[in-house]
Amino acid sequence: MKKALFICFLFTSFLSFSQESDLGNWWIYFGNKKLNSKCNIHHEVQYRNYNVAGDLEQLLLRAGLGYNLADNNANLLVGYGFIRSENYFPDSSEKFVVNEHRIYQQFIAKQNFGRFYISHRYRLEERFIEDKFKFRFRYFLTTKVALNNSKLIDKTFYLSFYNELFIGGKSPLFDRNRIYAGLGYQVNSNLKFELGYMNQLFENSSRDQTNVIVSYSF
Repeated sequence: MKKALFICFLFTSFLSFSQESDLGNWWIYFGNKKLNSKCNIHHEVQYRNYNVAGDLEQLLLRAGLGYNLADNNANLLVGYGFIRSENYFPDSSEKFVVNEHRIYQQFIAKQNFGRFYISHRYRLEERFIEDKFKFRFRYFLTTKVALNNSKLIDKTFYLSFYNELFIGGKSPLFDRNRIYAGLGYQVNSNLKFELGYMNQLFENSSRDQTNVIVSYSF
C-alpha cells in the first residue's frame, strides 16, 4: 500500500507542473464489489476539469449491478448514472449547469493472449437531460500490455490503450470518439493506478485531457 500511495504522489506531482497548460484533466475512481462468484456491484466517480483541478467541467457518478458469464470472462450489467455538467457560455467566463440522469445497459467480453489483455465493452444509454431525452450507443475497445512480468500480476507495470466510439440515436450519428494511451501499475489483484493522455474528437472540434485513474476491487 505504501508503494501505491507513492505512485499516486508521483502522478499528482507530475500533473502539478502542467497547471499553466490548457489541457483538461480527469480524476477517475473505478470500484468493483464482488457479491459472490457471479454478481458484482460497479461504482465510479469521475471529476472532470477544464484544467488540472478546480475548474469543474463535469462530475459523473455511476453505479450498476453486474452478472458474470463464461468463467468471469464476460459480464452483463445494468446501471444508473448522474452527471452534472458546468459549461461555459460562448466567449464568456460564466457557466451554466446541466443535470443528466442516465440509465445504461452493457456487455463486457475479455480475452487474454500472453502479455496482452483485451476487453470489448458494448453499452446502450438512455439519457434524460433536463427536459430532453437522448439515446446513445458506445463501443469501447481496450488493450493492456504487461511490461516487467509476463502476466498482469502483483507489482506489474503495463501499457494501456483504448478507443471508444459514441453513436447517437439521431442524425448526425457520430457523437464523439476517444483515443487514449497510458502507463499503469498493478499493485495487486485488487488495486491499480494509471496515468494517461486522451484525445476526444467531436464533429467539429477536439480536446485533450490527461487522466489519473484508480481502480479498486474488494
